[in-house]
Amino acid sequence: MDIYESKLKELGLELPEPPAPGGDYLPYKQVGNMLYLAGVISTFNGKMTHQGQVGAEQTIESGYKAAEICALNVLSVIKLAAGSLERVKQIVYMGGYVNAVSGFDSPPKVINGASAIFAKVFGEKGKHARAAIAVAGLPVNATVEIQVTVELDGN
Repeated sequence: MDIYESKLKELGLELPEPPAPGGDYLPYKQVGNMLYLAGVISTFNGKMTHQGQVGAEQTIESGYKAAEICALNVLSVIKLAAGSLERVKQIVYMGGYVNAVSGFDSPPKVINGASAIFAKVFGEKGKHARAAIAVAGLPVNATVEIQVTVELDGN
C-alpha cells in the first residue's frame, strides 16, 4: 500500500471503485505528464450518495460531503490511470460544480470538501487552483461534480 493510501486509511477513508464513464468518453486522458480527468459525480461504488440541489434537498454540509466523495472518486481514477497515487506530483486544477437553487452564493463552501481531501492526503502537493460554480443541474441530479487536472511524475 502506498503512502497516500495509508494516509486515506488513517483518515478513515476508502477508495471506491473507479466510476464507469456515463457515455462515449474516457475517464481520463494522459498527455505527457499531465492527467486530465473527466468529471466525476457523487457516487460510491456505482451508487448515488447525494442527489438534488443545495438549498433545496441538500444543505451546504451535505454538499460538502458530496464533494468529499467526488474527491475519492478522483483518487480512484488517478490510481487506475497511474498505477499508484505515489505518482502524483501535484494536483494542478479543479473545476467544481454545485447543483444549487437560483441565487446560491456559497459554492466554494461546498467544493471545499474536495479541496480538503486533496490537501489532507497530499499536503502541499494537493493544493490547487480551482473554480467553484453553482449550476442549475448536473447529470442524474447529482449534487456535485468535479473535474481535475493532475501532474504525474515521470516514472
